[in-house]
Amino acid sequence: MLPELLQIENGFNFRELGGYQTTTGKRIKKHKLLRSAALNNLSEKDLQYLDEYGLRYDIDFRSPEEQKRQPDRLPAQAAYHFAPVFTVDETKSQDADRAENEMFLKQPNAGFKQMLNAYNDIVLSDNAKKAYRKFIDLMLANSGTDESVIFHCSAGKDRTGMGAVYALTILGVDQETIRSDYLASNVFLEQRREFKPFSDRLPAKLQTATYLENMKALSSVSTEYLDCALGTMQREYGTLEHYIETELGVTKQQKTDLQRIYLEG
Repeated sequence: MLPELLQIENGFNFRELGGYQTTTGKRIKKHKLLRSAALNNLSEKDLQYLDEYGLRYDIDFRSPEEQKRQPDRLPAQAAYHFAPVFTVDETKSQDADRAENEMFLKQPNAGFKQMLNAYNDIVLSDNAKKAYRKFIDLMLANSGTDESVIFHCSAGKDRTGMGAVYALTILGVDQETIRSDYLASNVFLEQRREFKPFSDRLPAKLQTATYLENMKALSSVSTEYLDCALGTMQREYGTLEHYIETELGVTKQQKTDLQRIYLEG
């Protein structure tokens, strides 16, 4: 079962995390926790839709350069919070960043290796830990009825994907469902590419098998990327739950509070 997409006309990979069931049989409330790709192209209709949906907190995981290049558009009642996971975009989510890098043109598997390095850094870097801790704090602040927090990066798949892994784990969703939510980005990103094929936007010199293979690695999520992050976590810190407790600083009381805020019943 695919997650519920929000009705956004000038954006992609906008999703409702409400409806997921926990291991105790409860469900995440709707209109509380949203994930997405970039918010810079939202139309006035989109802004009205998100305002009526209850969006009150926006947390932006992008790098300073990404934020400067494509600032978020938000409803008037929504508060913006900047929490860069990376100081520069290690996922190479911008087409310009990819085209300028000859490594992707000449080296097979360069995109795949780049993504593994990025997922290692998501787990290990102090910058990433601070960003996700800020996300948890905003989740705790989002205690009003039918008020939502949205978290996003550029494509809504890697930095946002790991944010969803942490949030859903705290709320008690099982790991199979969490992995399914993570991998669903591939479906929604592919739907976007059906309308705007990536290869059609490339100059002839970049339309090589090596370059296109690397672009596919950079433009998708993979079980291997998630397993890389979880493996690094296990090797360096122990379990995912232990990482959330010790590295993101989520206390037992905060976990209880988050479950009270976000779960039905």
